[in-house]
Amino acid sequence: MREGQAGGEEQPQDTQEEKPTEAERGQAGAAASTAVHGQIHHHSLLSMAARFVKSNVVLLVALVAAGITCVFVPFDEAYADYFDWSTLACLFCTLAVVAAFKNIRFFVWLADVIVRRFKNMRNITLALVFVTFFGSMIMANDMALVTFLPLGYFVLESCGNKKLTAFVFIMQDIAANLGGMLTPFGNPQNLYLYSYYSIPTGEFFLIMALPFAAAFVMIFVICMFVKPEPASVQFDAHVRPPMWRVAVYAALFALSLCIVFRLFPYYWGLLAVVIGLLILDFRALLRVDYALLLTFCAFFIFSGNLARIPAVAEGLGALVEWDPLAIGALSCQFISNVPSAVLLSKFTQNYPALLIAVNAGGLGTPIASLASLITLNTFRRFNPGQTGKYLAKFLLFNFGFLAVLIGVGYLTLLFV
Repeated sequence: MREGQAGGEEQPQDTQEEKPTEAERGQAGAAASTAVHGQIHHHSLLSMAARFVKSNVVLLVALVAAGITCVFVPFDEAYADYFDWSTLACLFCTLAVVAAFKNIRFFVWLADVIVRRFKNMRNITLALVFVTFFGSMIMANDMALVTFLPLGYFVLESCGNKKLTAFVFIMQDIAANLGGMLTPFGNPQNLYLYSYYSIPTGEFFLIMALPFAAAFVMIFVICMFVKPEPASVQFDAHVRPPMWRVAVYAALFALSLCIVFRLFPYYWGLLAVVIGLLILDFRALLRVDYALLLTFCAFFIFSGNLARIPAVAEGLGALVEWDPLAIGALSCQFISNVPSAVLLSKFTQNYPALLIAVNAGGLGTPIASLASLITLNTFRRFNPGQTGKYLAKFLLFNFGFLAVLIGVGYLTLLFV
């Protein structure tokens, strides 16, 4: 019998591997931790990029469109003439003052005060929708929705009527898009067209009066179908903002309106608003919707370049002149209402039809207005898994309103 064997069986050799040292285990743990942190950082960057794209769809489209046209029209001195500096200054001033109001939570407090006065769901719905309707005249539609949609959700949740969320959100969206149509400063596209065509103020109100009245009546009638079930708001009241700040910001906003109505050169008003907010609340200047301003600049370049491409100018010009109301409303469904106003203004002098088109045309598809995208994203956040049903209702209500307002628009053009 050979050595190392017992009972005729060979003993197994010791094949156990050496255990890693403490230092080696630390290095492995550090490498794993680095890999995990790297994955988290990568995921975080992707999430941030996705949120940026969702929040700035129109801006990105505008930049791409402007970049493409720059290939066909090289940079030259004529580019400087594309920009409507008065419109940009007016828009900046109103956005900055509204941001200052938002920083003291003035609009939330005001809406809260209004909603608490009503004791049933029909009146609460009317209050939520019409505070958005009239708020859009001052704040512009997208800012009105950013402010009042969350309030609407919390009010409905407090009242135990979350089932109304889709209906109220859709009506708030329609109210925001249509409420600002009456005034030159109510919607960004109004401000641009008012300045671009130098529309007399009285004529502007005359053009938009009938569509505005029709929108008001339709919104009111539809909201009246909500059952007047007893309800009350249960969350704590918002603290009243400092009234002296409200008064000063109101004065700055009045100054911004003076710029809109061309009562003095826009640069003096711009200087006064900037200095005032630097003293009172510099954060308001940081919270201006610069993406909207940049969107305007990009579409100024896009439309200016298209107008200099002969084939495009002739074809698009003929199409717009054929029916600026229909073409304008149709254009909004694909590139949104503000870009449509900037683009089509280069190809028609029929500003009454175009003005009605880009206001009514904000209804329809979710991309017809930036405000509608804001509403959709807000609804998704509060009501995950219900987007399909929401979109079905959204399209039904929006295209119904759009059809009626287009008809009202053609009726209006018979008298202006």
